[in-house]
Amino acid sequence: MKSSTNSPSLSVEGHIATIQLRSPSYSNRLGPVDLAAIRMHLETVNADIAVRVLRFEADGKTFCSGYDISCFGAGDAPGALYFGETIDLIESARPITIAAIQGGTYGGGTDLCLACDFRIGTQRAEALMPAASLGLHLYPGAMSRYVSRLGLNQAKRLFLMGELLRAEEMLRIGFLTELIDENGLQDRLTEISERMATMAPIPLFGMKTHLNRIARGDFDRRSIEEAVLLSEGSDDFAEGICAWKERRAPNFGHR
Repeated sequence: MKSSTNSPSLSVEGHIATIQLRSPSYSNRLGPVDLAAIRMHLETVNADIAVRVLRFEADGKTFCSGYDISCFGAGDAPGALYFGETIDLIESARPITIAAIQGGTYGGGTDLCLACDFRIGTQRAEALMPAASLGLHLYPGAMSRYVSRLGLNQAKRLFLMGELLRAEEMLRIGFLTELIDENGLQDRLTEISERMATMAPIPLFGMKTHLNRIARGDFDRRSIEEAVLLSEGSDDFAEGICAWKERRAPNFGHR
């Protein structure tokens, strides 16, 4: 098991938080210590009402190689279900999430990407889900995310055929939201992070939640209508209308 000194770190600057995967010599694979760190960081950003955007970045050539398979059967180390529960927490995180995929992502790392709201990658990006070739059945969240994000046919292609996808194909099937020149990844990440950080939190977080629920087939009309009324009665909506009339940038404060 890797040292905790290489475990994912959290940094927060204003409305934007970043979880950095910091184990490039191990292809940023995630063991129990790493998963515990991610859970702790998620608790921190969920509790910090100022944070509106959460980015996942990685050191080295590989974005994430998934769960550390050396942990399977190793004493009381948790298995794939614990990994999956952690990724579920990423999907349900309060802030808008972005994965900056600078290189390959494999196994559970692909699911970490799909759990994020946006996935921007470079030409070095590639994706592989080798579960079947390893003899492993994937956990519920991954199967749901693959189908809801990519569609049934592509999910079967990746799960059952185990094909390696290159960046252009990842973009074509919707795995990547955008494909960016390698030298422009950080600039684009900053641009979209800062843009969403200026949005009104009530509709920003509310629409994220409901869009994800709709993608899973859970269309709750009443809850959406209640969210509309909440936003219409908010101070932030009044601020947005005032800013529009005065032709200035709004100053939203989750009110």
